[in-house]
Amino acid sequence: MNGHQTIEKMKTMRLQGMAQTHYQYLQDSLYQEYTLEQYTSLLIDQEWENRQNKKTANLLKNAKFRAMADCQNVDFTQNRGLDKNVFARLASLDFITQKQNILITGPTGTGKSYLTQALGRKACLCLYKTQYFSANQLFDQIKLAKLEGTYHKFISRLKTVKLLIIEDFGLIPLDELARQALMEIVEFKYENASMIFTSQIPVKKWHELIGESTIADAIMDRIIHSSHRINLKGGSLRKNKIINL
Repeated sequence: MNGHQTIEKMKTMRLQGMAQTHYQYLQDSLYQEYTLEQYTSLLIDQEWENRQNKKTANLLKNAKFRAMADCQNVDFTQNRGLDKNVFARLASLDFITQKQNILITGPTGTGKSYLTQALGRKACLCLYKTQYFSANQLFDQIKLAKLEGTYHKFISRLKTVKLLIIEDFGLIPLDELARQALMEIVEFKYENASMIFTSQIPVKKWHELIGESTIADAIMDRIIHSSHRINLKGGSLRKNKIINL
């Protein structure tokens, strides 16, 4: 069997990483520098890395982030109440392994969205399935799913996500459908997965925004339990034309 046939069989078996590496090493005769065991390990490692890169790319695509945020680019020089050590601990993603939530509040323009998406992107790079929504977008999709008869399928998909991000929570009061859907999502996520909420409104006022006291109690209890809080302050960083928040 010649090298070309081997490469074609690799491609047929969807071993693209192996196929590309084997082709390159055959072209340059680099395989001769390795023992059989070393070369086999090399091909397997390349296939593994190729598949991991594809998984990461798909996770980032499906998360639907609005910005290319990065934890390494977070600015700690601004006086906005962001503690570098606290954020570093969150960026380790231990909160995901421990099934904890993060609540980030503060005025508009203080960098809530960037911080959230930076953590979400880090989660994807570590192969955690992540989904990003603005609150309005999430509840609009829930309404549409209800009308189209795909509500349970949509909610079930959200339940598979290891990190669910909801931005701008509380900008508008929740109606009955949104309230019930949020309760179902939060109930499942509680001690099973993690959520990140951002809001311009202090957490103490969320109960009133959710409405329906009994359901609000249940939702808030599950959101707040074992949660990390970041309370940002100050004016809008956009006014200072700061790119890396």
